[in-house]
Amino acid sequence: MFDNNKRAFIAINDEAEVCLIPQMANRHGLITGATGTGKTVTLQTLSETFSEMGVPVFAADMKGDLSGVAKMGGNKESVTKRVNGYGLKEKGFDYKPFPVRFWDVFGEQGHPVRSTVTAMGPLLLERLLNLNDTQGAVLSMAFRIADDHNLLLIDLKDLQKMVQFIGDNRKDFTTTYGNISPASIGAIQRSLLRLESEGADKFFGEPELEITDFIQTEQGKGVINILAADKLMNAPRVYTTFLLWLLDDLYETLPEVGDLEKPKLVFFFDEAHLLFNDMPSSLLDKVEQIVRLIRSKGVGIYFCTQNPADIPESVLGQLGNRVQHALRAYTPNDQKAVRVAANTFRANPAFSTEEAITQLNTGEALVSFLNEKGAPQMVERANILPPQGQIGPLTAGERDQLLRSSLIYGVYEKLIDRESAFEILSQKQELLEEERRLAEEEKERIRRQKEEQKAALEAERVRRAAERQRKADQGILGEMLEQVGKSTKRQISYQLGRTLTRSLLGALFGGKK
Repeated sequence: MFDNNKRAFIAINDEAEVCLIPQMANRHGLITGATGTGKTVTLQTLSETFSEMGVPVFAADMKGDLSGVAKMGGNKESVTKRVNGYGLKEKGFDYKPFPVRFWDVFGEQGHPVRSTVTAMGPLLLERLLNLNDTQGAVLSMAFRIADDHNLLLIDLKDLQKMVQFIGDNRKDFTTTYGNISPASIGAIQRSLLRLESEGADKFFGEPELEITDFIQTEQGKGVINILAADKLMNAPRVYTTFLLWLLDDLYETLPEVGDLEKPKLVFFFDEAHLLFNDMPSSLLDKVEQIVRLIRSKGVGIYFCTQNPADIPESVLGQLGNRVQHALRAYTPNDQKAVRVAANTFRANPAFSTEEAITQLNTGEALVSFLNEKGAPQMVERANILPPQGQIGPLTAGERDQLLRSSLIYGVYEKLIDRESAFEILSQKQELLEEERRLAEEEKERIRRQKEEQKAALEAERVRRAAERQRKADQGILGEMLEQVGKSTKRQISYQLGRTLTRSLLGALFGGKK
C-alpha cells in the first residue's frame, strides 16, 4: 500500500503510519524476532509491498507458508479484525493475489535451479564441502588444472572425476602446481560423496539459471520468486551456500546503476544465522563486499533471523531498515541479547526500546526505516500490516497449476548432460587402461619367451653336464670300448645284411631251376 507521497505503508499504530521510502529500500534491512512472533507474515507483507512497487522479490519459503501470496487473502479472522480495527480498507487496503514464480533446487515444487561447478567456484565449494585450508588449496588447484586442460566442470560427477584423475596422476602435476597430498584428495572425495547423499548433486548441471529470470514484472507488479526450502533446510550448509551463490551471481552479472527511485530486486535471506555460523574469514570478507557494493547495482538484501547478534558487526552496520519482533529475556544471556538489539535502534523518548522488545505481541514490532536523507528514523512501536494475499500455503494442486502456467515452464525442466570433464577423462582413462593392458600383455609375452629360452638353455646345460659326467665316469677305456662296440655293431649289421641278401637271391634263382 502507498500513501499520497508514494511511500510504502508497512506498519501502523494509534498515532502514526510507518512507511518505507522506495528510494531507500536498496539500503538493505533486517527482520528479527523469536520463533512465532510474526517474522514470516512480515516477510510476506514486505514482499507484497515491493511487488506493488513493481520491484521483483526473491525469498526462501521454509515451510511453504509464503506460497499463499499467490492467492487472494482474507482467510484469517485475526487479519480481518486488524483490517477493520484500523480502517485499512479506507486507506486503500484490498485482498488480492500477487504474481509468483516457484523454484526448487530438487525440481519438485518449482522450476529447477542449477549452477555449474565452474560458476560456483572453489571458494563457495570449499564452504559447501566443509574443507580446511589445505584441502581448499587442493580444490582450487583442481579448478586451475581443469582450466589449463580445457575441461568443463559442469556437474558433481565432473568434479568427482577431476579429483580422482588428479589423485591418480598427482606426481605429474606436483612440479607445475605444487604438492598434492593423498590425504587431501581423500578428504575432498569423501566430502563430495556426502554432498551427493544430501541431494546437492541435483543443484549442479545445465541448463544453468539465468539470474535475470528473477528480475521480471507482470502487469506492472514485481514477480515474487519463491524458493521451496523445506527439504533444502535439511542440509543447512547447502542452503546457505546456494543463496550466497545467487547473491554472488547477481553481483557479478548486474551492471552498475547508482541510486534508483526503487530497487531492481529485493533479496530476502531467511535463517541468516546459518550463513554466518563458522564462516571462514575469506568468505566473510566476500559477503561484506557484496553487501556493501550490491546496492549500487539496484539490489536490496534483507536478512531474517532471530537476533541482531546473529549478524557480524561489519554486515549489521550496513542494514539501515529494521523490523524487530519480540525477544524473550528469561536468562542473563537473553537479557544481554535484548540490550544489543535495543542499541541497534535510534531511541524514541516515548518508550524504552529495551523494555518494549520483551513486551511486543505477535504481529507487533519495533520499526525503523531510513528517511529521505538516508538516516534512520526514530523507532516506532507498531502493528505490521496484514498481508493482502492468503496467509498459509497453497494446495499442491494450486501450486502445480501456477507452475505449469509459468512463462518459463519447460526452460529449466529438462536436464542437459553435454560432454564435459567426466566424459573426457573417462575416455582418457579407458585409453590409458587399454594401453596398460596391452603393455602388460606384451610384458607377459616377453617374460614367457625369456622363461622358455631360459628353460631350453637350462635343459641343454643339464644334458651337456650329464654327458660330461657320463664320459668322466667311463674314462678313456670306457670310451674305447664304446667306440669298439659301435664298430662291432656296424660289422655285425653289415654281415647280417649280406647273408640275408645271398639267401634271398639263392632261393630266387634256385627256384627257377
